[in-house]
Amino acid sequence: MRTAPFASLRSLFAISDEQAMWRVQSHDDEHAFAQLVRRWEGPIQRLGARMTGDAHHGEDLAQETFARVFAKRKDYQPSGKFSTWLWRIALNLCYDELRRRQRREESSLDGMCGEAVAALEAFVAPEPPPDKSLVDQERSELVRSALMQLSEAYRTVLVLRHYENLKFREIAGVLEVPEGTVKSRMAEALTQMGRLLKPMLAVEAKRNLNRDSQPKESLMI
Repeated sequence: MRTAPFASLRSLFAISDEQAMWRVQSHDDEHAFAQLVRRWEGPIQRLGARMTGDAHHGEDLAQETFARVFAKRKDYQPSGKFSTWLWRIALNLCYDELRRRQRREESSLDGMCGEAVAALEAFVAPEPPPDKSLVDQERSELVRSALMQLSEAYRTVLVLRHYENLKFREIAGVLEVPEGTVKSRMAEALTQMGRLLKPMLAVEAKRNLNRDSQPKESLMI
């Protein structure tokens, strides 16, 4: 029957990540692997871009992540959640990339700024709309710059929680640390973001004020 192939295709798309990975692990199933790539390529690219501060590196890291997944398919434990295993592989590659760049570690900062959290929440959307205003672009750059000044441990929990919407227990599973450790790192990450963003936002506000105070040219008709 002509509908049989489509029924089979629907069945493939309906399988879970764990089932797809089992097919990859047991039968080197290319279709199942392609399904996993389609589902997770976007989130892994975003993770790489935010952890390294470079969209191109995000794409490269995503490709390397899935190459590593396939290469290490026999190491996957079916009893575990595929996404946890995938996030862990991707993060380890991000850490390797950051170490290769020999980024300087930033000193710890104290304090908390409520507007920093609000600014961070404003940029949760993975892809900005095409008509994003200049002001929003500037603020986005401020947040990105501050994020890159966090140490790996704090940046990791902030990206996974605020940008990828993982729960604290899920992050704990990815990082293999207690949930309480994740929460404390999150609090410190927000504290540092607050201290970093406060002077940046103050400079931006002053620049916008000066821009608005300039005399506007009369409209020519």
